[in-house]
Amino acid sequence: MSKRQPQTQVFFGVLLLIFGALALVDNLDIFSTRQFFQFWPMVFILVGMLKISRSQNTSGRLIGAGFVALGALLTLQHLGIVYFRMRDWWPVFIIAAGLMIIFKDKINSSTSYSNPATGSSNQQAESNISAIMSGAKMQNSTPDFRGGELTAVMGGIELDLRNAGLQNEATLNVFAMWGGIELKIPHDWTVISQGVPILGGFEDKTVPPMVRDKKLYLQGYAIMGGVEVKN
Repeated sequence: MSKRQPQTQVFFGVLLLIFGALALVDNLDIFSTRQFFQFWPMVFILVGMLKISRSQNTSGRLIGAGFVALGALLTLQHLGIVYFRMRDWWPVFIIAAGLMIIFKDKINSSTSYSNPATGSSNQQAESNISAIMSGAKMQNSTPDFRGGELTAVMGGIELDLRNAGLQNEATLNVFAMWGGIELKIPHDWTVISQGVPILGGFEDKTVPPMVRDKKLYLQGYAIMGGVEVKN
């Protein structure tokens, strides 16, 4: 189903080799690998870089930059370069939540589509949706769907495309971390999953059509989260 399945296997294989090698040298008293644990926040930096590399809009890049900043700050704290207490900074999360509510329409922005036959511009050619510690349930019925970007972090997104049209092919970038994304597509669309699951999963529950001239490409990452497609 996924063209990137071999890459996923290589990723997890290399990950196991690294952990195995570190455990071996630690057991043989060559050097203590416990020193590496202070660098665990760099996982957030890696996640942020993956998000930025796939993002096509400003909101996606901002989310990725947030992960990078969080990872860098926690790494500097573990190294003793900076010091802060999380209990002193918890109001920042409330401020961020308030800003997200105020600018929700701009974050979940979509590109307008102009129908040359009717002159109507109230349809959406792209679906760009972000759900951070929240849920989003959206519909798109454009006659010329062109893809978009879906980001779910500790939240969920449900996108209904069953009334949308696809002229040839479209690419949908997805990013699910500690959250889930559910897509509902028409029966005549073919799903080509190129996403990379990292302790998560991409699940295609669609029934492939007889004529495969309308293709929806799924790209991105599912990190301890899930992406589900069904028709």
